[in-house]
Amino acid sequence: MTIKQSFLKWIYPVTMQLGKWLPTQINSLENVEQVVPPENFYALHAQTTDGTVVDFSILKGKKVLIVNTASFCGFTAQYAELEQLYEQYRDKLVILGFPSNGFKGQEPDTNNEIAQFCTLHYGVQFPLIQKSVVIKSTQQHPVFQWLSDAHKNGWNNQAPVWNFNKYIVNEKGVLMHYFSSFVSPLSPKLLAAIEQ
Repeated sequence: MTIKQSFLKWIYPVTMQLGKWLPTQINSLENVEQVVPPENFYALHAQTTDGTVVDFSILKGKKVLIVNTASFCGFTAQYAELEQLYEQYRDKLVILGFPSNGFKGQEPDTNNEIAQFCTLHYGVQFPLIQKSVVIKSTQQHPVFQWLSDAHKNGWNNQAPVWNFNKYIVNEKGVLMHYFSSFVSPLSPKLLAAIEQ
């Protein structure tokens, strides 16, 4: 872990405290009406850092938490919380981490370096997808196109605005929640969304 990464890990609690002052509507969105997506979530796929293809059809019957990640960010310590969440709910929850360099170059490493960093420093066992573009653009990963386009998911147009934004898809492939970086993976609100 670099000096910068150690410092960012140290200031993480302060960063999360600042987030509590933000209005709720900035930190989370919910599919209250349970709008069914026009395009099938289970038709998607992604490739892990080791090259394994994850066909989303195998995710049916489980909740899926998708999060865009970075190794040099003030929120990087959320890797530990995500891993704790994964351990606690692994029988009914799949977590997919999408490393991205789209926010101030905070994920400059290779796929192999990212995987090693996450395993060594945070004990990450949940799948990490190959480094991807998550912001809206012509290169945006198809999974994030689906997550951030209401024409595809039925209601949500919110793309990630920073690292560690979180999306929860239910057991039927319906996008139910969006949470900002300031919502901890272990927050009561996110845990309640998993328990629904």
